[in-house]
Amino acid sequence: MIDLDAGGGELLAGLPKLPPVLVAAEGYMPNVLVAAGHLSRPSAFVVAAQSDTPVLPFRDDAFDLVTSRHPIATCWGEIARVLEPGGAYLSQQVGPGSVRELSEFMLGPLPSSSARDPERARAAAEAAGLSVDDLRSERLRTEFNDVGAVVYFLRLVIWIVPGFSVDGFRDRLLALHQQIEHEGPFVAYATRFLIRATKPKPDPKPRGLAGSRA
Repeated sequence: MIDLDAGGGELLAGLPKLPPVLVAAEGYMPNVLVAAGHLSRPSAFVVAAQSDTPVLPFRDDAFDLVTSRHPIATCWGEIARVLEPGGAYLSQQVGPGSVRELSEFMLGPLPSSSARDPERARAAAEAAGLSVDDLRSERLRTEFNDVGAVVYFLRLVIWIVPGFSVDGFRDRLLALHQQIEHEGPFVAYATRFLIRATKPKPDPKPRGLAGSRA
């Protein structure tokens, strides 16, 4: 098994049972060191590699299972290459317009984008030769009960409002604080989709008919 964009390896370390060989691939070097500490087991290996790299540093047909939670990008061709026939890719990904309500409150109206559309992911997986067995989408209610929670969230999830700082967005934060005080929690919706794709096994070679005559 290989987990792409493994972060600090916390989720993998919490699995009740590990496969005979487990690889955690992570591109952010501080996380690579943290993951190495969490996964200090004989069967676990930590590799410095990102999911959006053009070539993953692994041989063809190397893994039964490839997983990824919230990948930066999905290189479907490389996933198909490193999966063995019959192997599967399982991923939870951020969907389109996630927490868009908060982004637009801080930045104003934003153009629509289909970059993280689940059907686009299906098409890309199939173009790489994989078969999509499962594709599910969810739109999850997210409530912010005070402006401090908003600041914490935006400093943690930096792509929601690029370039965010308290000083730079003080006026919008004050307006949001007043809205929460008068109207209650600020509500946004996080979008996610789950995709499972398998690499087909080759068709068995047809056998000739025993005892046949010309």
